[in-house]
Amino acid sequence: MTPRQVHLAFLASGLAILAWSGFRPNGRLNWLMETLPAMVGGVLLVVTYRRFRFSTVSYGLAWFFAIILMIGGHYTYAEVPIGNWARDAFGLSRNHFDRLGHFFQGVIPAMFARELLVRTSPLRPGKWLFTVCVALALSISAAYELFEWQYAATFGGQRANDFLGSQGDIWDAQKDMFMALCGAVASLLLLGRWQDRQIEALVADASARGTRGEG
Repeated sequence: MTPRQVHLAFLASGLAILAWSGFRPNGRLNWLMETLPAMVGGVLLVVTYRRFRFSTVSYGLAWFFAIILMIGGHYTYAEVPIGNWARDAFGLSRNHFDRLGHFFQGVIPAMFARELLVRTSPLRPGKWLFTVCVALALSISAAYELFEWQYAATFGGQRANDFLGSQGDIWDAQKDMFMALCGAVASLLLLGRWQDRQIEALVADASARGTRGEG
């Protein structure tokens, strides 16, 4: 498959999963709030596809994170079946599916910021690019925790519990931010060079199309 075909597959499967997620979710408003980042992000990536095409690894990570959000929005994070299975099978204290979501909440901004900065700024792979991307990811995670706080304070009750998914853990917000930090660091260290190779291929392809006069 060509990169374009892979990207179309991401889009088509993402839309199908979104349709499933929105069918009789556990709370319509919570579903909307949980899946809204995926929907807004997806629209932005589609709208900007011709003008600024990201690498396939970036699109793939965004696709996977969107699926996590849509699953969590459908069930609520505390009731996602695979998380309940893992809790019971391994004797865990709670359903940890939301931790996976917060891990990728660090991955996505770090990797997209990295690609944007490498392609549009003087920054190059190294300690400063790494530091800026990690700091950005962690700040977004902290901002989301502030949003969760205000949402819970506004609605209260079961709706707040479903959205927060803290499951009685008084350190839930801090652990969520730590997971985002881990996601940002891990993705930059493990996927950075892969992303660089795809960026080089994108730039070479764009240059070749420009030389041939193709749009």
